[in-house]
Amino acid sequence: MKVYQLLGDIKLEFDDSHLTYAEDTYQRELDLDTATARIKYSVGDVEFMREHFVSHPDQVIVTKISASKLGSLSFTVFLDSKLHHHSHVNGKNQITMEGSCPGKRIPPKANESENPKGIQFSAILDLQISDGRGAIMVLDDKRLKVEGSDWAVLLLVASSSFVGPFTEPADSKKDPTSESLGALEQINKLSYSNLYAHHLDDYQNLFHRVSLQLSKSSKSLLGNGFLKMKKAMSSITNSDFKESEDVTISTAERVKSFQTDEDPSLIELLFQYGRYLLISCSRPGTQVANLQGIWNKDIEPAWDGAPHTNINLQMNYWPSLPCNLSECQEPLFEYVSYLSVNGSKTAKVNYEASGWVVHQVSDIWAKTSPDRGEAVWALWPMGGAWLCTHLWEHYTYKMDKDFLKNKAYPLLEGCASFLLDWLIEGHGGYLETNPSTSPEHMFIAPDGKPASVSYSSTMDMAIIKEVFSAIVSAAEVLGKTEDAIVKRVREAQPRLLPTKIARDGSIMEWAQDFQDPDIHHRHVSHLFGLFPGHTISVGKTPDLCKAADYTLYKRGDDGPGWSTTWKIALWARLHNSEHAYRMVKHLINLVDPDHEGDYEGGLYSNLFTAHPPFQIDANFGFSAAVAEMLVQSTVKDLYLLPALPRDKWANGCVKGLKARGGVTVNICWKEGDLHEVGLWSKEPNSLRRLHYRGTTVTANLPSGRVYTFNRQLKCVKACSL
Repeated sequence: MKVYQLLGDIKLEFDDSHLTYAEDTYQRELDLDTATARIKYSVGDVEFMREHFVSHPDQVIVTKISASKLGSLSFTVFLDSKLHHHSHVNGKNQITMEGSCPGKRIPPKANESENPKGIQFSAILDLQISDGRGAIMVLDDKRLKVEGSDWAVLLLVASSSFVGPFTEPADSKKDPTSESLGALEQINKLSYSNLYAHHLDDYQNLFHRVSLQLSKSSKSLLGNGFLKMKKAMSSITNSDFKESEDVTISTAERVKSFQTDEDPSLIELLFQYGRYLLISCSRPGTQVANLQGIWNKDIEPAWDGAPHTNINLQMNYWPSLPCNLSECQEPLFEYVSYLSVNGSKTAKVNYEASGWVVHQVSDIWAKTSPDRGEAVWALWPMGGAWLCTHLWEHYTYKMDKDFLKNKAYPLLEGCASFLLDWLIEGHGGYLETNPSTSPEHMFIAPDGKPASVSYSSTMDMAIIKEVFSAIVSAAEVLGKTEDAIVKRVREAQPRLLPTKIARDGSIMEWAQDFQDPDIHHRHVSHLFGLFPGHTISVGKTPDLCKAADYTLYKRGDDGPGWSTTWKIALWARLHNSEHAYRMVKHLINLVDPDHEGDYEGGLYSNLFTAHPPFQIDANFGFSAAVAEMLVQSTVKDLYLLPALPRDKWANGCVKGLKARGGVTVNICWKEGDLHEVGLWSKEPNSLRRLHYRGTTVTANLPSGRVYTFNRQLKCVKACSL
């Protein structure tokens, strides 16, 4: 397995040590509305500012450095890397850094000549300064020095020899430096303002789709480690809320004070931050978001920065559909396609099974075989099946039959084929999995010893039920109900081992009611059927919901960030707004990176979520969980404010959330009660059952119009989109 590594750093050195810094003027901010980071500070009577943005359409990192006083900008810039590299300056005010990654991990006493060729990379920094004032000089053929300029713009492009998971680095014909030079040639045809406009158009097209207001005031976040949240605009504005004067406070202080002030606008910020992060790290053509998204500063990150498929990778993409960012899923689906290729080999070699399989840990090479180490995490062949549920979910939100036919269904076929081969007839004629584990959790075996391998873990069976339901439903949509694989699945469905309730009233995690040595374990895998699955629901399985409620109570509130956000969503599915909010509050707890506890969760000062250490999954999970508190859906049903904490978020409005069935949702509420809901659909004949606090009505939502409903769920207005 390979490691996700940092390419390098842009190093800036300012020759102003003889001047006096005004430390209280130093400010950093991240403006989520524009995806722009800024740093401001003063030296003497000169204010300096650095602005940074990363343009997806132009594939370039852009930094503009400016000074308030003409001719006062002087600095040195160079490129550096912790990887093997060399750099040089060419005659065009550009620095080229070329290097290579290790081909494999080298044991301490091994000969480095045994290291095969790894991925090659190239980064080129282009330096531009103000016309007519200032100069650029070359230092030691590796650095560029700016003197006496008004401003400078740094453009960084990078490329690697990576072709895809099926081409070894030694076989790659890509020339990273040529690619980078070609990209830079096109970028240099654009002005800074053009680049910024391209960036804004691209980013805001996604970010502005959803707005959330939970308070009547908005706050700018300034200070050391800053985020700035402007009100996200949408196509429909809400006049019920007026923005007051911005209040300046550092992000760290806001997180610290949340336990006492419970400021709802911090929830808004954290919700939108998750959306910003997903937009920024997962776009068509990128790799999937890994354990750290893309924000890794290390050569050896925690857990190799790998995609983990027993919750983490999936949670990264939970907000993509309800939070109106479906395009951000494309790297995931491309990755699943790669996994299916390697996974078919693993299924055949490891299990003599058809179809394809994925285990817990993967990498950029689409690894599907079991990882090294203990069975408690390594022996878990359900990763691919869980990922396949995302394919069906994508269809239920987008209602895209071409996607279902050409992408989702073939992958579901292969996944279901493996699962059918994996199942065996067990106790009472039920179909079961054996061997089986519950991710990363142990039990006490009948002999009194800790063990991890049994048969038919509850999560195994819940995932299989979801996949089987998905392929049967997909076949009905596509007219493939007579396919052999679909018939086999239909025959197997009623024989799948059902979810069991333990002696103490909780959901059993394994097929046997084993003693649990760690009742507060971070994973809540046995509740997959409640969320993100659909086999446990308030309306259809009240006994299982009661057991799930006790299971969560028994598990407790403590755990890493991703566990906390999963529990928010689980409590939301149970329509328990009080406990869902308690978990929200539990997450918003400041973590000191120098004094981290194990599995304590919380937030760092920049709002990254903590395992600890930093893992990004909870940032994404939080956005999805908040959406789940406000809107829940099936293809035919829409539940409004199912887990709204009425006393904490008494007034609010959310616009642009997506619901299953291709419906877009706007909701406003006052004093804890629904005030107005706006719905529209792209489907020509869209019937929905609307649910709010015991009231259910059926609504017809033909495409092309926005339908407004009041608190009694009566349609009071319809207007064209």
